[in-house]
Amino acid sequence: MSMLAFDPFLAAGVVLATAATDAVYVMFTSAVVARRRVPAATWSSLWYLLSSFAVISYTNNWIYVGFAAVGSWLGAYATMTFLHGAPGHPPVPLDTPRDPPEQSR
Repeated sequence: MSMLAFDPFLAAGVVLATAATDAVYVMFTSAVVARRRVPAATWSSLWYLLSSFAVISYTNNWIYVGFAAVGSWLGAYATMTFLHGAPGHPPVPLDTPRDPPEQSR
């Protein structure tokens, strides 16, 4: 494939793969902050699987780097909107609140 060849389906795949990668990265970070080991490990493995498609695609043709950047922005923005809602609203809790432990006297 020449450096100037362009495949719109591959470009769409790169956008979708990087959007999904960034969404998964946000979920991974959220799981790490919440100290949830199994979800963090699961999100991490998905993160690497998704990112491999985009990396392989744009290392063969530099034009797809722009599509990777667009997908990355879209994925992070959409996931942050899902996790936190519109600006001005408190974030969605990651875990059900736990009652503080009773203190012994």
